[in-house]
Order: sequence, then structure tokens, then C-alpha cells
Amino acid sequence: MTRFLSRPAVVAALAATLSACSESPSPTPVGAGADWANYLGHPSSNQYSLLDQIDTENVHLLEMAWAYDTGEVSEYQSNNLIVDGVLYTATPNRKMTALNAATGEHLWTFNPDETNLHAGGMHQGGGRQRGFIHWEDGENGRIFTTKGPWLYSLDAETGELVPAFGEGGWLHIGDRIDWEGRPNVGLNSGGYVYEGMLVFGVRVAEDVPGAVIALDARTGERVWIFHTLPRPGEFGSETWPEGYLERTGGASDWSGIAMDMERGIVYSSTETAGPDFYGGDRYGENLFANSIIALDARNGERLWHFQFVHHDLWDMDNPTPATLLTVRREGEWVDIVAQGTKMGLLYVFDRVTGEPLWPIEERPAPASELPDMQAWPTQPYPTWPPPLMRQEYTLDDVSNISPEARQLTTDLITQSGTYGSFPPPSLEQKIKFPGYDGGMEWGGSAADPDGILYVNINEIPWFYQLIPTRRPDGTPLPRGERYYRSMCASCHGLDGSGDPGGGFPAVTDTGERYSREQAMTLLVQGGARMPPFDQVPEDVLNAILDHLFGEETVAEEDPEDEYVPPYAFRGFQRWLDHEGYPAIKPPWGTLNAVDLNTGDIKWTVPLGEYEELTARGIPQTGTENYGGPVVTAGGVLFIGATADEKFRAFDKETGETLWEADLPFGGNATPSTYMADGKQYVAISAGGGKSNRPVGGMLVAFALPDEAANDADNGE
Repeated sequence: MTRFLSRPAVVAALAATLSACSESPSPTPVGAGADWANYLGHPSSNQYSLLDQIDTENVHLLEMAWAYDTGEVSEYQSNNLIVDGVLYTATPNRKMTALNAATGEHLWTFNPDETNLHAGGMHQGGGRQRGFIHWEDGENGRIFTTKGPWLYSLDAETGELVPAFGEGGWLHIGDRIDWEGRPNVGLNSGGYVYEGMLVFGVRVAEDVPGAVIALDARTGERVWIFHTLPRPGEFGSETWPEGYLERTGGASDWSGIAMDMERGIVYSSTETAGPDFYGGDRYGENLFANSIIALDARNGERLWHFQFVHHDLWDMDNPTPATLLTVRREGEWVDIVAQGTKMGLLYVFDRVTGEPLWPIEERPAPASELPDMQAWPTQPYPTWPPPLMRQEYTLDDVSNISPEARQLTTDLITQSGTYGSFPPPSLEQKIKFPGYDGGMEWGGSAADPDGILYVNINEIPWFYQLIPTRRPDGTPLPRGERYYRSMCASCHGLDGSGDPGGGFPAVTDTGERYSREQAMTLLVQGGARMPPFDQVPEDVLNAILDHLFGEETVAEEDPEDEYVPPYAFRGFQRWLDHEGYPAIKPPWGTLNAVDLNTGDIKWTVPLGEYEELTARGIPQTGTENYGGPVVTAGGVLFIGATADEKFRAFDKETGETLWEADLPFGGNATPSTYMADGKQYVAISAGGGKSNRPVGGMLVAFALPDEAANDADNGE
């Protein structure tokens, strides 16, 4: 366990905490008010609203108020911002659109592809965008949005570029992160503005080191940077082998930050280091990968940190921003930060000192089966709260939805073996459960002033297997195939069949869908879930295209200056039964309430339904789910997320379903709630595309009928 805080900082923090606790007043509720002006509602990332016009008594009356069709077909995951009656949304293709928040009427759209600001007018691909940033500078509102590596500052009223920012309203984020060239980095989650500084985590490819940066919100000039993958000589560099920066990158914060605005503390939650699945060249704990890092928002200096996975070989990124809330401990109020993981575990710390509220244990982890790739001998586990999902697939968990599924799962578990979240690196297939997509996911956790945290969970088994990049006799495979295995197979599969349900398309028909020039552009620019490969030499990309286009015939020896890891990941593959359902006993998706005053699980209910299974007499199973919850002062919790295209409201006290509505596509986004023209609305981006579901690009808003809204305001 590694946590560090300077002694003066500890003394000052404890004094402040003790002083606050001595009076022990009830804390003022923290959350979004009439506006939803920040990503996930509030800088604390608590996804809580102070609004209560919609409550447990009238939520069943909700009806669709308006819908807006972006006209785009891709994964639409924007957590929309609402300020002064205007709703801002990042469309599936990363246009920024402003709508009347009460009617859905279109106000303006900024299309970065039409700005023609970049060389040749070509615009880098951007992929999904979950968040963006709004800021009031004292005179005008500003929207900060991105596409690819480009960060734009827009006038919130008109959608026009703000000329004083960067190079005429835009800048290249890669110019701000201290790395060679101009790396194609980006931002897919929101950030926040603190004392005039735009603070966010930079999303990077596996060969570029990550960072959290602060830019002057008016000019775009960098104020500070924290290297989440430390440079030689910086704290944490001792946890890496010699020459580590030559063959690794990552450790970025792609899931988003949280901020304690009063204290000026940034909480960054980081991913694994790259390559995700081969760690032979980076043996060590690998700080600050897979960590929560508390930073001084004024200068970027580290206050404390904790690492959740040592030397990650399994792509166990922190999938969600941290959540800040206040709980009652031994009669006193304590400000805490909670971090959820893909393993369905909650780690809870004192927000200032980094001390865990409950002990955390280092427990033995399986050793590697590959002699040239070591696994770290232990991994940290919280002793409390209890896990929010099963921690290992056992014979008690074989599927029970049909005799065929029961037999299939029984047979395969006895063949493959199961090791929880940390199967040993091996050339043999293993079952990985919890899996790559949670546990928790990027939708975040909601928390109310009572100290209750609400989070949705996936319980889907996956496969884990490494494959060699050379033949058994040590001779090389064709050069393009080797690079495909090491750089592409983890997403698109060894055989190129992909994982459409996870957003990874098949590449077996690349030559039918693209010209070679188009395919090269896609590799360089990236798109959807694929990162850009603009830092990869052109001859390597051409070798990959030779493989994909069937033009590669001869194996070559490696040039002296080229390196390919000896192993590559087989590819992301869910374990599904013969009918396409998760090959494990339900539940497959749950919604949970955890009382962080005590650490007890308050309630757990299935989240989502397969109606065809219900019709067969099978109890509600829950579904795979992506997107997070919002909880309100009206006692209602809203969430989409599920594979059944539903939007639901739950009683936050009991978990009872109070209302549900059909969405045009899956609501794989965290919703927003706000007031406009005297009404409380709940809006969600509905784009689908997850779990092999239909894809679109609709924004849907719900509200009470006028009479019910008036009754609520009058206390009737």
C-alpha cells in the first residue's frame, strides 16, 4: 500500500478536520441546483441534484417533454450541461449543439470539422465524448469542447470561437504535455475551472505518457502539469525499470477528475500503463497507473495517492471518477472520497489525509505462467465495504437459465479455470471475472447528503489469454501480422472478428469497406473507441494494412531498431452462452445503494430486463449496463444504462422501481436534471450501440404535466 503526504500538510489537514468536526453541524447539501452546469452535476462528481419538484409521489406521471435528433448514428454518451435555460450537448460526432432546455428548439451548432483551421482542413477523429466544460468568466459564458487533440473555447451564447484563447479559439492539447512531437492526445470526459484555470486529465494512447494539466481558461497557456507517468527523477519513477519511457506510456486519467473546490484539491483516477496486457518491459509497481492521486489545484503538487492495482497486466483501469461526499463517523462528520473499480470494490479515504476509513489488505495474487513476464505478488483489497459483486466465478455460479447453458458453463469452467480479476498471464485460456467492463463503469456514482452512494454494476465473465507474436520455433510471423497482434488484436480479436457489442468492429472486411488511403487515414486519426496511431512509424502502419488487405506473403526478420513484444492479448471477448446471454448465473447487472456511514450495503436490485427471459419464467436478470445514475432531493434515482432501451426511476430508500419509459436507443449516458420555465426536467442522451444494440443519436427530455408540476410547487 503506497500513500504519501507531507508532515506539514498532514498536521494542517488534521487541524482543519478536527476544527470542523468539533462543531459538528449538519453539512450543507452539495449538488446541482436549477442548472446542471458541470460534468456529472457538480465538481464533487456526486451526481446529486437539490431539485425536488419530481418526487417519489409524482414521478409515475413523468412524460416525454421533447426530443431532439442529432441526425448522427454513433455511440452518444454526452452528460449534457444546462445553464440559464440552455442545454448544451456533445453530439456523437463531437459537434457542440445548444438547445432551448424547455422545448428542445435548436439554437446553434459548432462543427469543428468546418472550422478549416488545421492543415489542409483535415480534422483528427475524436471518438465518443462524455463530457465538456462550462465556465462563467464574469462577463461571458464559455464552453470548452474537444475533437481529437484540438481544444476549443466557444462563446456559450453564440457558439463562436473565442479569439483570445490559444491560436484564435483553439489549441492542440499535445503541445501542452511535455512529450516529443505533437502527440494526438485528447479529452473524452469533463474537467472543471478552478481560480481561472481549466483543469482536466489528458487521454493518451498506450505509447504516450499521461498527465493532468491546468491551462489558463482565458488564454490556453499552461499553468501546471502533473505527470501521471513520472519522468525519470520524479517521485514514483523508482517504481519503474531502467529505460521505461522507451517502451511504455498511458497511466492517464480518461475517466475524469473530481474536485474539492473549497480546499482546492483535484482527485485524479488513472488507467493502466501501456501496453495494457504485456508488462515484461515495465516490471515494478508502475506508479501512478491504476491510482487515485490528490493534487493541489493551485500548483499540481501531489498531496497523497493510493494504487489499486500493482503492475497491471489486465487492463483494470479506474473506470470512473472519484466521488466526494460527507459521512457520519463516531458522531462526527468526515469528508471522504470514494473510488469504485472494475472489480466492484469500493475504496474509501479521508479526503484530506488519504487515510482509508476501513483497513486495506495486501493479499497474494496468482503468479505468472510465463517465465519472461512477472505478475506482482500481491494486490490490495478493502476489508469494508463488502464487494458489490461476486469476486470469482465458481461452480456455484454456472448459468441456470437453461439446461444447455448450465452444461456449457460447467464444462468450460472445469477446463479453463478461474482466478478472479487477476488470472495468471498464460498462453492458455482463463476465465476473468470480474471482467474488463466492470464492476463499476465510466457512468460514475451518485451520492446524497445522507452519505449513501448509488452505483450500477456489471457481472459479466470474460476470457483472458495471451498469444505469442512469433511461431513456436521462434521464427517471425509476417511483419504486419506481428504488429496487428501486438497493436490491434486486443480490440479486434486475433482473427479480426472484433467485439461489436463492446464497440470494436470486425476488420476482416477492411478491404471491402475502405480504400487503402481511407484505412491509413483512420489508423492515423483514430475514431470511435480506436486511439490515433499518429506516433507509429508509417512503414509499421503500412505493414498492418498489408496484413488487413491480404497483401502480405513473406515473413521478414525484424529491423534492428524495431521491437515487438513477445506476447499480445487475444482480444476482448465476453463469455456468452449459446443464446448470446452472459454465461453465468444472474444477476448480470445490478443497481446498489451503499451506506458509507457504516459501509453496509443498503439494497441491491437487478438493473434491466430481458422480456423474453421473463416470459420463460426466469426472474429478472438485469442486463449489461453503461451510463450512471442521478439522485435527487425528491428521493428519486434516475438511470438509463441498460440493454433494454429503458429509462427508469427508483426510490432511493428502497430500490423499488417507480417509473420506466422506452427510449429510442439505449441510454448509455449519465442523465442531467434541471429547471427551465418553472419545470424540472430530466434529460438523457440515447445513442445505444453497447451490448450489440441498435445505434442512433437522440436526446430525450422528460417532465411532469403542467398540473402535476404546479401541484408539486404548491406542496399538494
